[in-house]
Amino acid sequence: MNSDAKILDQSVARPRIKILEFIELMKPELTGLSVMTALCGYYLGSGASFDLTMFFHMALGTLLIGGGAGALNQYVERDLDALMRRTERRPLPSGRMMPSEALAFGLIVSFLGMIELTVFTNFLTGFLGALTWSTYLFLYTPLKRITPLSTVIGGIPGAIPPMMGWTAARGSLSAESWILFGILFFWQMPHFFSLAWMYRKDYAKAGFRILTVTDEKGTRTSKQILVYSIGLLPVSIAPTLMKMTGVQTLFFAIALGMVFLVYASFMLKFSLSPQPYAVKKVNQYTRRLFFSSLVYLPVLMVVMALDKVS
Repeated sequence: MNSDAKILDQSVARPRIKILEFIELMKPELTGLSVMTALCGYYLGSGASFDLTMFFHMALGTLLIGGGAGALNQYVERDLDALMRRTERRPLPSGRMMPSEALAFGLIVSFLGMIELTVFTNFLTGFLGALTWSTYLFLYTPLKRITPLSTVIGGIPGAIPPMMGWTAARGSLSAESWILFGILFFWQMPHFFSLAWMYRKDYAKAGFRILTVTDEKGTRTSKQILVYSIGLLPVSIAPTLMKMTGVQTLFFAIALGMVFLVYASFMLKFSLSPQPYAVKKVNQYTRRLFFSSLVYLPVLMVVMALDKVS
């Protein structure tokens, strides 16, 4: 390849790489999960009428708000991310992006998301989007360095997206929307506590004051996971009881929830054990529970959508 061709190839590659870095800045896994739950909430709330245009605007607005919040979170925590092996390769701590770029991008994308939801869905959905954004950035993000309660508080913005989907379809909150909120909230606790246990050394290095950092054997973490796993069962079968979905949701919710309960019980059992291999067992079941949580939510959301009662 001659020098001119190399220069042309590099000039094309740079914008592509930059776009990928902005996508990474938006925390695509977390944001994608929020969009998925919002879509499910919209579909369940749409009844017999389904507005595809509204569906699109709600998804786009949720994507922009979630991505903007993710970018601003990485801007705020860039120095802390540099201390953790799990996050040191992100665009900001690795030096691939300037902080000013991330700040401007996060603010613009967030603003566009709020406008998208408020103008093209309804005011209530826009308000919920703004509430999600603000509680994630101004409560959850700073509280991680102050109190272990940050994980529970962080569950609030994480559980609002399916409510946003519901309000985009219905224009109001109802008991059904709170059920969707409850499913997401109770699911998040086992998911994030297990993740926090797996990366507890990283979080300790960064100075985060979360539960797992000071929980030497994992007993308190296991108890929290077990409690929230128990709470997840009744709230996950509520859609069937409320006639939102059919009996298939009931069976899947119980089956998936029992997996959480089994792994959480084993975690607690080994965290209380004096045996030298106990911590390894806790680690083993924590990883199993975490990866099970990655399966739980998309499976349940898909089943609820397919099992919707018109």
